[in-house]
Amino acid sequence: MNHKVMQQLEYDKMKDELRHYAMSYLGKAHVAALAPIDHLPKISQQLAEVEEALAIVNTGSSVPIPSLEGIEMGMSHLGKGFLMSERELADMARFIDSTQQLKRYMAKKESIAPRVAAYVWALHDLEPLLAELNRCIQHGQLADHASDTLAKLRKRAGVIEERVKKKLDSTLQKYRSYLQEHIVTMRGGRYVLAVKRDHKRSVKGALIDESASGQTVFIEPADILPLQEELEACRAEEDLEKTRVLSRLTGLVEADAEALTANLELVGHYDFLFAKAKYAKVLDGRSVRLNDVGRIVIRGGRHPLLEGKRVPLDFAIGPTAGYRALLITGPNTGGKTVSLKTVGLLSLMVQSGLLVPVEADSEFAVFRDVFVDIGDGQSIEHALSTFSAHVKSVIEILEAAGPNTLILLDELASGTDPGEGIGLSIAVLEELYRRGATIVATTHFNEIKQFAKRSAGFENARMEFDIETLEPQYRLRIGEAGRSYAFEIALKLGVAPEIIARSREIAGDQRNASVQMEGTPEARGAQTSVDSSQSEQKTSESTAAQSGLVRERIRKRLPSEGPQKSEASDVAFQIGDRVWVHPLKQSGIVYRLPDARGKLGVIVKKEKLTINVKRISPYLSREELYPENYDLAIVLESKEVRKKRNIMRRKHAEGLTIEHPTDEPKDIR
Repeated sequence: MNHKVMQQLEYDKMKDELRHYAMSYLGKAHVAALAPIDHLPKISQQLAEVEEALAIVNTGSSVPIPSLEGIEMGMSHLGKGFLMSERELADMARFIDSTQQLKRYMAKKESIAPRVAAYVWALHDLEPLLAELNRCIQHGQLADHASDTLAKLRKRAGVIEERVKKKLDSTLQKYRSYLQEHIVTMRGGRYVLAVKRDHKRSVKGALIDESASGQTVFIEPADILPLQEELEACRAEEDLEKTRVLSRLTGLVEADAEALTANLELVGHYDFLFAKAKYAKVLDGRSVRLNDVGRIVIRGGRHPLLEGKRVPLDFAIGPTAGYRALLITGPNTGGKTVSLKTVGLLSLMVQSGLLVPVEADSEFAVFRDVFVDIGDGQSIEHALSTFSAHVKSVIEILEAAGPNTLILLDELASGTDPGEGIGLSIAVLEELYRRGATIVATTHFNEIKQFAKRSAGFENARMEFDIETLEPQYRLRIGEAGRSYAFEIALKLGVAPEIIARSREIAGDQRNASVQMEGTPEARGAQTSVDSSQSEQKTSESTAAQSGLVRERIRKRLPSEGPQKSEASDVAFQIGDRVWVHPLKQSGIVYRLPDARGKLGVIVKKEKLTINVKRISPYLSREELYPENYDLAIVLESKEVRKKRNIMRRKHAEGLTIEHPTDEPKDIR
């Protein structure tokens, strides 16, 4: 799944939240590498482990995840000739000791978390290494007894230091009158006296340093020079012995490098696992059932990144629901996009082995890929318009879509001419559905809602809206198409009532015009694109079938059935019905009822034809096609005839006539 999908579904933001619960650099690295997978058994195992880890977290006890502070640098130097420092060795000893604590802790939790507890048995104890490190390193320093030689050298150095201090006391009294301060200090690791600048020649010794003001010079007295040199020689031997000891301890650590690496990997896994459990506790997350058939059932789902009051999402799609394409409609800011993102992000989280904020009995499908087109995606840098960006995304989706893919599309048909955008959107939906993808999309357009209503495998849904208060309810209701409520919202926001009234009038005219265009080739993509694909699925209907059964099956668009041939007695046609003309493999509108010979008048592509009813199948009734009291003249007569008729209704127009063609319509046999 590409980065664009992750970004649009805010997967990376979710990972940033999860990262806060990881304690170690390895745990954080696991979070950074987290990505959805499509292997159902592995996802199931991960969910079960997080569920067990959550059970441990819920006991209230603190899980002793070992601290990895200082370990990363020390481990990176192993085998490269670097000498581990005393601090790094001390950190290593603390790590080994804390892994043993973790092992003891998890052994006690085996009853409530058998899978999670079982991992600790792979931890290496490393007792001999821990014992030697603890013997040699104390408080972050090499202990005197790290070696016999080191102990002797440090004892000798202590004796010399005592002699130096006694000699300094007598020297301090000797030069008392020349001193700026009557104390002994150290500069550059050497004992010195603070002498007044004017008396620097009065004190025998080596000039080591001077103050910032220049009024004080620091002189190493000649009286202690032999003892100082003896002390330095002893310190040099001590440093050499410390190097030998550190080299020996580094060798011991390197000998157990493989076991230490294995322990580190396991601790990193535990840190990552309990980070997921802590995050689940904050989200009130739980495990879900999994399937590989595209079924999603979300009960009380919540978007993990939304704060404050969140309206739970109830959502279903897939074989059990009876559809695998869902069209969500509703007003702006009503929650359509949030619902889309919630489905997408929760799916990615589940496939990442994370518990998600849903209620019990929720179920998620494991998809091979998830594709998303949310937001306008406009790129100024690449000069892409909103529509161009949508098209580019759709092209990428079409190239990869297929069975076992989830596709989320926001605001279908936006950014271009509505008529063409609707046609393109429906064609894309048909193709994605044909390829076996699971589709969730949002739209404002009635034509796309109608397409979903009459197409097998598609379903409408709406975001609930309080018409009284004009407030969105943010609840999804599946099985109903919603409205945009643009006029009501605009009126509430202060648009003048007369403008709203005129808007309704214009909208009504546009709806009537769209019905008129329904029978034309230009409109076929928007309103009858599903017809051609379904006509390929034709099956024969029994000659004994009753009219009601035929009409009901056509209306419901059963997946395995298309337009059916029928006898004249099967169906009582009405003017305005849309029918299927089998010889032409086209749909048309009935403009004249059958004559005595069973010849039915049908308009196909603006051409009037007569066809025997035996070669005709009902497709959509006039009640389904047109609003109540709709003027069918809009469909059956030309624009010029309707214009003349309207003029003649209003007034007498001299010389204005309506001529009906006398030629017989073309007869199709």
